[in-house]
Amino acid sequence: QVRLVESGGGLVQTGGSLRLSCVASGMNFKIAAMHWYRQTPGKEREWVGSISSNGATNFTDSVKGRFTLSRNNAWNTMYLQMNTLKPEDTAVYFCNTFWRRVFWGRGIQVTVSS
Repeated sequence: QVRLVESGGGLVQTGGSLRLSCVASGMNFKIAAMHWYRQTPGKEREWVGSISSNGATNFTDSVKGRFTLSRNNAWNTMYLQMNTLKPEDTAVYFCNTFWRRVFWGRGIQVTVSS
């Protein structure tokens, strides 16, 4: 069974940085594309960014230039480095992948204070 576990969230001031991690198990991580989504109360979950198996990344426009993605295949871990954080980045962040079906992590709270 695939399991995705996020960590690294918390409270940070505007302009600060956080790094989220997503550790995967139960799958062949090194060949899987991985994704981050986020959600705020009352809104639909929105895509944040993706990293392919070969390390290519892409992001939603609102985080381009501020967020980066990386992966360590030896550790089955994906990282989301978030810099220059804004209050509108406040959300629960979810790790996601497709491995025969869609899997989600439980999510982790990121709060950016103004």
